[in-house]
Amino acid sequence: MAGRLQRGLDSTVLLHLLHCHCREQAGAPALVAVHINHQLQPASTAWEQHCERVCDGFGLPLLRRQVEVAVTGEGTESAARKARYRALAQLLEPGDVIFLAHHQDDQMETVLLRLLRGAGLQGLQGMPGSRPLGAGTLQRPLLDYPRSALQRYAREQALEWIDDPSNTDTRFDRNYLRHEIVPRLAARWPACRRTITRSAHRLHAAGEVLDELLPRVEPVRSRLGDPGLALPPLLQLPVEAGLLVLRRWLRQQQLPMPDQAQLAEFLRQLHSGLRRGARLDCGRYRLQRFADALYLVVALPPAAEALAELRLTPATTVALPTGGQLALIPAGDSPGLRLRTDERLTLRWRQGGERCRLAGRGGSRSLKKLLQEAAIPPWWRQRLPLLYLDEELLAVADLWLCDSSRLALLGGQGAWRPLWTRNTSGPAD
Repeated sequence: MAGRLQRGLDSTVLLHLLHCHCREQAGAPALVAVHINHQLQPASTAWEQHCERVCDGFGLPLLRRQVEVAVTGEGTESAARKARYRALAQLLEPGDVIFLAHHQDDQMETVLLRLLRGAGLQGLQGMPGSRPLGAGTLQRPLLDYPRSALQRYAREQALEWIDDPSNTDTRFDRNYLRHEIVPRLAARWPACRRTITRSAHRLHAAGEVLDELLPRVEPVRSRLGDPGLALPPLLQLPVEAGLLVLRRWLRQQQLPMPDQAQLAEFLRQLHSGLRRGARLDCGRYRLQRFADALYLVVALPPAAEALAELRLTPATTVALPTGGQLALIPAGDSPGLRLRTDERLTLRWRQGGERCRLAGRGGSRSLKKLLQEAAIPPWWRQRLPLLYLDEELLAVADLWLCDSSRLALLGGQGAWRPLWTRNTSGPAD
């Protein structure tokens, strides 16, 4: 169990509530506070020290993480949020729960901001009370409480906190809404915080019903493990229904949503059938058609052009600059390569023109042809590690062993086989 601690009112109240709960409940999981330092304010070091003093007072451990906020066209707020969630996701192990201190005012602001940006049904549901994050779960237990209730609690408990001066900077959209718009709404409609968040709850319920009613499209995997959806049943749906199915699938993968207009145009291209290799770049991942499926290509390693050669000996593993790793492990009774334990193989990358003769098949085949016949996705074809002894090609990753001078069809003592691991999935922000 973990509580995210910044240094503001909301997080301080949440940490105090969790601390009291764990102290009073026998057998409660261990509580650990987390402070994310965005390094965006001159006082960030002092804020971190304040968090340390608060945790010392509670007798709680504090995990501190610094993040680099890469500001692009999305703005500082969005970039900081993405960096923060990436750092939190990396901390979580299976079974861990991280609690965030978002409250009713935050929820109302989120719904209004998304409404102003033209969000659809999913966006107008606001922040979920619970969702997966990394290997664990994110919980927001204070969403039904207004900030005024948190202020009363903090005063009653004599809690100390630090207000971030950037929270008053109305150049930021959320701050402008909070300080300029919401007070006017509340003056006219005093219950607006409660009624707007109630609408978000109702939209969430409607979204769950709609998800259940949407057709199920068969999930598939590429030859190398990329997750995807079978394309024919997806294209049988009207475009709007297909959009909802695609967005549901991306949510299940814990990935941020692409722009709605771009996703709709991509789906129209798929319907037209004019682009066999149609793709949509979505920042940290992309959607790409290959054969009769639409694949999610995430954490794609760089192409291997001009990369230096590597060396690999039996019983060792090397990290690949294209992502993942390659090892030589005992072949047992399976086909392998006869190698001395001190013999070094060279690991190279496709340059074009490579050929491999497979055992039992007459004549050598071009590697290009083998990859096409085996339905290896095009985004992997320039990222295959090739194993050479001098100038003789012995193996293509762990896909094929060539009929070379070192081929041991029955394996046995002194036979080794390649094992290639690669990343075909990635966490959401």
